Amino acid sequence: MRHVSMLAAAAAILTLTSGAWAAEIEVKLVNKGADGGVMVFEPAFLKIAPADIVKFVATDKGHNVENIRGMLPEGVAQFVGKTEEDVAVKFDREGVYGVKWPPHYGICMVVMIVEGAPVNVRR
Repeated sequence: MRHVSMLAAAAAILTLTSGAWAAEIEVKLVNKGADGGVMVFEPAFLKIAPADIVKFVATDKGHNVENIRGMLPEGVAQFVGKTEEDVAVKFDREGVYGVKWPPHYGICMVVMIVEGAPVNVRR
């Protein structure tokens, strides 16, 4: 009986601290990138683990983020950040996520985020 109590306590602690393993990754929205590119996300590609949080940092004035329609795993809610405000998004569904800055979407100011397997990519 004592072993059962100890296992239950250990399971409870693991459950309560499981969020502690999630990482927070920063993605900056900048007018000029380190490589000389203009109007970019840095980095422009991320491979993340389940439950990771991506913090989009409006480094330069005038930027915001929103997801690209059709580039979200099924069942994930659309998100739109406010101009010049940082946005933290928790990614908890496996798949490919496309994120853009709407005014410069035409010049490819986008970031691609892959959590786990790319289950929502059509081949």
